[in-house]
Formats: sequence, C-alpha cells, structure tokens
Amino acid sequence: MNCTLKIFAFVLACTMLASFAAAQDTVAASPPSTSSPSDQTILLKIQQLEQQVKDLTAEVSTLKSAAPATPAATPAPATPAPAAAVASSAPATSAPTGLSGLLGNTTLSGFVDAYYGYNSNHPSARQNNLRNFDVNTNQFGLNMIELVADKSVDNTSRLGYHIALGFGQAMNLYNSAGSGESSLGQDLKEGYLEYMAPVGKGLQINVGKFVTPAGAEVVESKDNWNYSRSLLFAYAIPYFHFGASAKYVFNPKFAVTAYVVNGWNNTIDNNTGKTAGFSAAWTPNAKFSIIETYLGGPELSDNNSDFRHLSDTVIAFNPTTKLSFVANYDYGRQTFNTAYQNANGIPYAVATWSGLAGYAKYTPNAKWAFALRGEYFNDNQGFMTAPTTFNPDIPIGQKQDLSEFTFTVQRAFSSKLIARLEGRRDMTDDRTFLRGSSGIGVGGQNTITLGLIYAFSTADAK
Repeated sequence: MNCTLKIFAFVLACTMLASFAAAQDTVAASPPSTSSPSDQTILLKIQQLEQQVKDLTAEVSTLKSAAPATPAATPAPATPAPAAAVASSAPATSAPTGLSGLLGNTTLSGFVDAYYGYNSNHPSARQNNLRNFDVNTNQFGLNMIELVADKSVDNTSRLGYHIALGFGQAMNLYNSAGSGESSLGQDLKEGYLEYMAPVGKGLQINVGKFVTPAGAEVVESKDNWNYSRSLLFAYAIPYFHFGASAKYVFNPKFAVTAYVVNGWNNTIDNNTGKTAGFSAAWTPNAKFSIIETYLGGPELSDNNSDFRHLSDTVIAFNPTTKLSFVANYDYGRQTFNTAYQNANGIPYAVATWSGLAGYAKYTPNAKWAFALRGEYFNDNQGFMTAPTTFNPDIPIGQKQDLSEFTFTVQRAFSSKLIARLEGRRDMTDDRTFLRGSSGIGVGGQNTITLGLIYAFSTADAK
C-alpha cells in the first residue's frame, strides 16, 4: 500500500468510526416522536388561528371603552404567541455540517514540515553528522507529514483513542531506532486506546504505542522552540515506547503517571523483561513547573539481567508572557555482564551518559519569536553516539564530549503557517564531523536551516 492509499484509508477509517459513534449518541439522545408530521402541522395551524381571534377581540374591546374626551389609552401589550408558533417562526438551528459534523467528538489534525539545509563542511554524503530528523543538507528535505485522529477522554466520555501517522525523514529515523517494526509500524508514530477509569477524580489509562515522556522536546518541529532537535533528544533518551501508562491528577498543581513498557523504541520486545517508571509533574504556579521522569529495565537483546536507567528532569520558568526559560538534565546508565561483553566486543562493564540543555525564548508579538539553545552532552564510553558516528576511525568505547549552540528566528504568517530560520554550531572533542570527500574529521560543523511548517485541525471549524 503506497503513502497516498494509507492516508486515504486513515481518514476514511477515522471518519467512519466517528460517524458511527455520533450516530449512536444521536439515537440514544433523541426521544421517539409522539405524532406524525401531518398531525403536528394541523395542531400548529389551530394554535395560530386561536391566537389571531384573541388579538382581534382585545383590539375591539379597547376601541369600545375609549371615550372621545379622554386621551387615547395605551394599547394593551400583545398576548405572547404560543410556544409552537414561536418555534415555527424562529430560524432552525442547523446541525454541524461537513467533515467536523461527521467526526463529532473526534478531532483530525496534522501538519506538513519541509526545509532546506546548508552545511559549511559540504560533507560528500550530504548529511549533517551527529544530528537527527534534519539530516539532509545542501538540499531540500521533507522532514515530516503527520495525520492525527484524537478523541479525548474525561469523566463524561470515558473511552477515547489517539492515532498519529507520519511520513518523511523524521519518521524513518524515529522507527528505525526500534526493533520489530512492520510496514505499518514504519508509518505509525503513536496509536493507543484511552480509558478514564472511575477511580477518585479519574484515572487515565493508555495502552499502545506512545512517544517517550522524557525530554524537553517532542517529535513535531512546530511544538518546539528551535527547528532542529537537541543532542539530548537525539542521544540521551528514547523516542517511543509500547506498553501501558496510568495518569492521576491529584489537583491542578500535581500529577503522577506510571509506565510499564516493552523498553526503549520497541514495539516487539527484544527480551522478556519489562521497563517501568514514572513521571511526576509539579506546577505550583503559572510561572514555574518541574517534571521528573525515571525509566528503568533491561534493554539489551536477549538479556534480562543488565538494566538501563534514565533520569530526566525538565524545569520551566516563565517570568513574563513574552519571556520563557527551560532547563533539561539527563543521566543514563547501562550495565553489561561478562558474557555479554565477550559476545559483543564491549570493552567496558558500565556505560554512562549525561547532558544539560538550556533554552530561552522571547516572543515580542504574535508574528515574531526568537529562541536560543545551548547544551553539552557527555558520552563517557561512546555507547550512545558510537552506533551513529559517521567517522569510522572513532573506535567503540571512545568517549565523546559534544556541545552545540542554536539561534532560531520564527515568523508566523497566519495561525496555520510559520517559517523558521536557524543557525547552529555543533562541536566535538573527537573530530567526528567530516569535511568534503576527503574523509578528514574536524571538530565542528556550521549549519543553516530554513523550515516551513503548515498545520491544520478540524477543531478550528467547530
């Protein structure tokens, strides 16, 4: 099935599902009619004639009682028309029409994200080294097309779902990081059922494939401050999980979510163990928030004894409506038993990685925004960056210290269309970046990217 047929099937399936649910709600909510259309018409005509007779009688009585020398009396107010007559004369409220009417409580949304990238090193492979998503350079690229069908849940509508299909370079990389992805899985960013269990104020349970809760950035460019992704997003954390989550909101200031999943980037698990963790979100006021996430479990293939641990902290501070700051810290640890080391040529028993990223954003008005990002990532054993290192001269187990600085200017042309111009400097102490076709490694790369993003949603028409 090609991309066009998949998109058509996705929209058709979501529309049929939403239409069926809306029809069921309408049938359940509409009371049976007690009379035929002809009976209702006759009754309405009789009520209108009775009202006209009453109005004429009132006018005759007023004229008879009026004396010539007496000032004209104030006409009596007209008798209100029967409810049926008022209803018949008032314009009928039409039901929602078009796609939004068919979808009911389901929202369709999505975006198209394309860019042009330039790299001053002019690498022969025409790819930015040690980057993800915006990998192509000195050419145009399709970052991502996404289609989303979403039916949210609450205590009045307990069952919902979320389906997100993606196409383009970002999705190819997103799913290539995992194992056991089918042809459908290559296009599926997220797909899970939602249920609001009647526990306390409501316990939201999700089951299926969903993006990781870790990190300060997300897959969609439009929802980040910068166009490119951070080093922490690319190397410190997973992209997605397959499993279950349960979220409970104690009050507007504090919420906790628990996770039990197959592992990191696994639709089909690579061992029989499971990864578990939690996210705790605290928002004491409108200006400050902190989210702490922990994930731990066996992640190596056919190995249930060696665990991987991840601690992710995101702090946000908004001193004004125009100025915002975010800080993100990650720490990870992976162990290797002796048998696994010998079988896979791993020269160390423990691998650790850590990184810190800082963000600042200034939005002077609705049209313009300016964002800065600076970060440092330490891969002590080269475990996280070695599998994707472009320079083959970097041996396994080689430590790398990476850093980058990014400046992004955003211009909003409408509520649906934005453009971003971004300059970025990447640096490493291991001369990982390649220049031209010489194969010579250098310590940095400079890139310029112009991105254009168009987003849409049926919620705008409701």
